Amino acid sequence: MSKVTTQREGNVLVVTLDNPPVNAFSTEVRNAMADAVGEVAADDTVEAVVIRAEGRMFSGGADITEFGSAPVHPTLPELIDAIEDLDKPVVIALNGTALGGGCEIALGCNYRIAVPGAKIGLPEVKIGILPGAGGTQRLPRVVGVEEALPIIVTGNPVSAQKAEEIGLVDRIVAPEALREEAIAFAREVAGRAEHPVSSRRTDRIEGSDPAVFDQFRARHARRLQGLDAPAKCIEAVELATRLPYDEGIAKEREFFMELVNGDQSKALRHVFFAERQAGKIDGLPKDVQPLPVRKVGIIGAGTMGGGIAMNFLTAGYDVVMVERQQDALDRGTAIMRKNYEATARKGRMTGEQVEAAMGRLTPVLDMQALADCDLVIEAVFELMEIKKDVFGQLDTICKPEAILASNTSYLDVNAIAACTSRPEQVLGLHFFSPANIMRLLEVVRGDKTSPQVLATAMDLARKIGKVAVVSGVCHGFIGNRMLGARQDQANALLMEGALPAQVDQVLLDFGFPMGPFQMADLAGLDIGWDPDKTSSSTVREVLCEQGRRGQKTGGGFYDYGEDRQRTPSEAANAVIRDFAARSGNEQRDITDDEIRERLLYPMVNEGALILEEGIAQRAGDIDTVWVNGYGWPPHTGGPMFWADTIGLDKVLAGLERHAERMPDVKISQLLRDKAASGGRFNG
Repeated sequence: MSKVTTQREGNVLVVTLDNPPVNAFSTEVRNAMADAVGEVAADDTVEAVVIRAEGRMFSGGADITEFGSAPVHPTLPELIDAIEDLDKPVVIALNGTALGGGCEIALGCNYRIAVPGAKIGLPEVKIGILPGAGGTQRLPRVVGVEEALPIIVTGNPVSAQKAEEIGLVDRIVAPEALREEAIAFAREVAGRAEHPVSSRRTDRIEGSDPAVFDQFRARHARRLQGLDAPAKCIEAVELATRLPYDEGIAKEREFFMELVNGDQSKALRHVFFAERQAGKIDGLPKDVQPLPVRKVGIIGAGTMGGGIAMNFLTAGYDVVMVERQQDALDRGTAIMRKNYEATARKGRMTGEQVEAAMGRLTPVLDMQALADCDLVIEAVFELMEIKKDVFGQLDTICKPEAILASNTSYLDVNAIAACTSRPEQVLGLHFFSPANIMRLLEVVRGDKTSPQVLATAMDLARKIGKVAVVSGVCHGFIGNRMLGARQDQANALLMEGALPAQVDQVLLDFGFPMGPFQMADLAGLDIGWDPDKTSSSTVREVLCEQGRRGQKTGGGFYDYGEDRQRTPSEAANAVIRDFAARSGNEQRDITDDEIRERLLYPMVNEGALILEEGIAQRAGDIDTVWVNGYGWPPHTGGPMFWADTIGLDKVLAGLERHAERMPDVKISQLLRDKAASGGRFNG
């Protein structure tokens, strides 16, 4: 069946795109579209054209798998030019999302109509490139510079209503009437002597204030720091106001090729594909079907339990939430409502949706209420004895086919499963805090977890909007195991002469949102600290003993003012120096390069060990965990892709160079082998 079909409706030719799942403009589609345009140009009885699409969206854009390959004609820019050059009006009917090339096709048409739920945007910057088919030049000509800049530079789409407000859409129509309305609109404009042509418009860019661009750069400086694509996007839009269209489009193409061949775009495209590959589970039978899940139980109404519950409530599931004490239950449900109402104030939910979500929640004090749940997730204290007790109770309460999951971030899922008579129904679901916001979900497969249970967990992850990665059982799984390797070195560096601000700044400069000591202060230094058993055995323990327990007390590794802005702390630094002296550690000046290598290279090495042991299926899964759960800068592709980029021989040499100061780091044989052969973790 053809992916592009044409149908005559009197004097209107209707061109329909049908290339599921996202109607990508692949080579085959572009060829068929070009043939349709040629048909229009050659037929004098065709007076107008409607371009539409089947499915739930108009188009997700260009076929990303073709990026980096030699161009195949007709290219998308050539196709859009051909549409724009027609001497007959072209109306595009947007039945849903139109992104990237889909939006650029729309810009090449004379008129645009859309359904109320449509979203229109140019997200190319999110994979490290800019719109390369005229988007940076046509969009400002259609909507003006101030509206075009955020759409192009942030990559975030706008709603149909916003698009109509700024002139990107001419009319909004009911979904069921879209095709007929588009044809009627085409007939309505067919008799007009002139039609708007995006590339020829100058009315929205004439007299643009050059200061707008510098102001935009300044306003978004922190967000855009170190990123190539946003800078080029701004420059391309600026050129649209200063150059004739043909010269501007040539610069856009030059920028596009520069970016698409650069390391940042390669890394971001790797992240894009790695997230999708993570859902494919090695060894899972192709015919396995997920179990039905309608009701979910959550044990614990604290920060994690409440956040986990919100994921399922938002997705339409009924949730039973269990706590031991009424005040804890009331506090947890109140926080959930407060979070939902904050979301509604931002326009991301309606009041009705808030009430519907909270209406699906049943808060209880009796675990017997979990008896008819299809999935139960415990989110209690991270102590094995407590978790074993909970799972023992669940085994007697829950129906035999129920899935039992632990939100543990470190503990042995096999040991937890062994406390039940159904280890095949047990697995780990490690949500990341705040659980209602963070995208990552580590799905921990126990030795006896059944394929059907694993498939169900992955299916549920997709339905609640998570990026799921399968991990085997080990201490800390994928993410926290590697985090531990980094934290060990961060602590060691303090004993050798570095201070928290220097260590953190190295990671901030690399692109992390915060460093290890900022993160510790934010979480609270007293997590796991027992004041009754304190013995001044670590720097962290001494700080807690002095009342410096992080942001919440106004001081930890840093000092914090009323606005919670951090400043280096002389008090904390004195504790560090004193502890190092008492421990017999010689202090020295440490370079930023050494800090970066000693923080990041052991992480890569730990990732290699994780691959060796079969804890992770593929290197891209490790990258997905760190980009989505731990703030690894996406434009470097994740720890394993970054190591591939700089060279595994360089990583190995750095580990060997610092080996004397890192005696506990066991260098991976997989890393040694790949470094010797010039190989990569990511194929």
